[in-house]
This record gives sequence, C-alpha cells and structure tokens, in this order.
Amino acid sequence: MPEASAPSGVLRRLPLVPTLIVLLAVAAMIGLGIWQLQRLKQKDAAVAAYQANMARPSAAYPANPVDDAYLFRVLTGNCLRVVSWQVQGGKNANGQAGWRHIANCATGAEGPGMVVDMGVSTTPDAKVEWKGGIVRGIATHEPDESGFVERISGKAMPLRLMIVSEKAAPGLTPSQPPEPTSVPNNHLAYAVQWFLFAGVALIVYGVAVRKRLKDTTPPPA
Repeated sequence: MPEASAPSGVLRRLPLVPTLIVLLAVAAMIGLGIWQLQRLKQKDAAVAAYQANMARPSAAYPANPVDDAYLFRVLTGNCLRVVSWQVQGGKNANGQAGWRHIANCATGAEGPGMVVDMGVSTTPDAKVEWKGGIVRGIATHEPDESGFVERISGKAMPLRLMIVSEKAAPGLTPSQPPEPTSVPNNHLAYAVQWFLFAGVALIVYGVAVRKRLKDTTPPPA
C-alpha cells in the first residue's frame, strides 16, 4: 500500500500558491497559442481577399478611408490640393531604396481626406512641385506612426487607405507597388512560441519541485 499512497502524498506536499500561479500562467500561454492559430486562419483569409481585390475593377477612393475591404484594390481619386507632405523611407518600382513623398490631400469633403504616395526621390529633401490632380494606383495602408504602447493598448488610430500612385509626381520615380504577400503573417511562429513557453515553464517548475521534495524528504529510518 505505500506505493499507492505515494502520489497522493507528493500532491499534498506540493506548494499550493506557486503551483496555482504556474498552472494559470501555462493555461494563459496555451490560450494565447490557440488565439494565434485562430488569427492565422483569419490572416490567410484576409490575404486571399486582398489577392482577389487586385483582379477587381478600379473603384473610387472610399468615403470611409479606413475600410480595409479596399486594400490592394486599384483606387482613383481627385486631390484638390495638397495640405501637407510626409517623407518616409521606401523603394521605387525597380527596388532601389529612396524616400517616398506622401501627400495628404483635401478632397472637398468633410473628414480625413485622401493619402497618396506620389513617388520616390534619392534624397529626403527633394522639392516636389505637384499641387494635386487625378491619381490612380493600388491601395495600401498609410505609414503607421503610432507608438508601441498605443498599438498594444488598442488606442492607436485606424490607419487610412493610401493610394500608391502609378504615375509619379514630376521629379520623382514611381514607388514600389504594394503586394498582398508583404502583409506580415507570423501567427504560426507566435503560436509555436507560446506553446514552447508553456512546455518550458512546466518542465522548469517540475524540476524545481522535484528538487525541493527531494531536499525535504526525511531519510529512511
């Protein structure tokens, strides 16, 4: 009978609070891994929709400029005037590194207006004389300037759609067109990472508990 009672005796000697904390942490990590697998399916479906958008006919820049249903679709719009310019690192259509010149445009309607990538220069201080006009190109997101804390807390503003113009402004070269394959999809790697964390936590805790029980076990009489 001593052999049958040994497991229950070990369980009684386990430290209650640390064990509960470790089990809760492991459960949370497994939950995060499962959530990442769900996100993987959602991202795969989204990328498939984006690829289908590239074959759809062109559409007007939407009244709701944060509608992701238009991502990677050819959009057209009328920039009545350039309100401001933004300069970001990027590549031209030949893959050469440079500086993208992004125009924030007024469209005549209330709201955030329209964002257009008008091309790439070799220096960030290049003068762009473009004042506005009809633009056409594939839609992607505008550059994300929100901070890390804003992103993880969900307080970041939704990104607007940006047209990457097929025709560059005078003095610039066309920017590299966006591709759905460029959309990050690391959810499988993140899921595996969380599952590994859970496994390592259990192993480390098991080794620590085994050592503690061994050290506290009285020697046989």
